[in-house]
Amino acid sequence: MEGRLIAAVRVIPDAVKRARWRNTLVYRFLPTLTAGIEMNFLSEEEKVNPLANWLAVKETRVRPALIFGTSSDRIGTPTGQSFYGTLSKDLKPHTQIPIAPYAGVAFGTYEDKWRPIGGVNIRFPKNFSSLIIYDGVKVHPTASWSYRNFTFMFLLAFAKHPGLGASASF
Repeated sequence: MEGRLIAAVRVIPDAVKRARWRNTLVYRFLPTLTAGIEMNFLSEEEKVNPLANWLAVKETRVRPALIFGTSSDRIGTPTGQSFYGTLSKDLKPHTQIPIAPYAGVAFGTYEDKWRPIGGVNIRFPKNFSSLIIYDGVKVHPTASWSYRNFTFMFLLAFAKHPGLGASASF
């Protein structure tokens, strides 16, 4: 997505109230910096959380990217904010396999705890991809399809609860 404004919605019917219906609105201030808000209208406590993502170090052929950010805490938590740092690397130039793993740490305020996080993005032909997310407690696989400035996603929260998402950039 190349637009400066990105709007997204995600629905997971069998999740905690805060995660059942998530809406985000993010603005790309720089190619390396986005910030916005996350709105969780079904939450009983936190209705709005800040979002930010900063690409602090760009990836090169030999060096991974370094990213810092913040969002609401893990999908399974009823409240809280998460602060994270990750390293990511596209391995296709080295392996000819279209995968990009990431690893890092996240601090979640719900439990006031540091956790290891990680995952892998797998690219498929015809604008399909899969992101496997480990949030430090559970795994959440996703499958996405993108067309122009739209992306549609299917996910399995906790690897068992189905959900859907969509986003558009303008």
